[in-house]
Amino acid sequence: VQMSESGGGSVQPGGSLRLSCAVSGFSVSKFHLVWGRQTPEKGLELVSGIAALGGKLYYADSVRGRFTISRDNDKNTFYLQMNSLKTEDTAVYYCARVDGSMSGCWPDCSTYYRGQGTQVTVSS
Repeated sequence: VQMSESGGGSVQPGGSLRLSCAVSGFSVSKFHLVWGRQTPEKGLELVSGIAALGGKLYYADSVRGRFTISRDNDKNTFYLQMNSLKTEDTAVYYCARVDGSMSGCWPDCSTYYRGQGTQVTVSS
């Protein structure tokens, strides 16, 4: 299994970035998928998830209305569109797979597989 993030970078407050997570070794359509972020101050925080069946979406309160998670089954890739970025969104962002019930654990789900992370820096 491999999960590989891309799309991170530096952006000014109010800007946008789109993160991608390319997956190999399992089908993104069959598993719950999440984006999380990590900082030294807050540790790992899940910010968005998409369920395997039905595609129910989950968002942390801190990003709801600004971030959008989506999935492309044909490309076996999922995404995080981040708009209206704030300085507090600065973090290393990870994509990951969640096994078990997402509705039962959100937002404190344990991740089963995780990518290496991509840095997002929001600064003026």
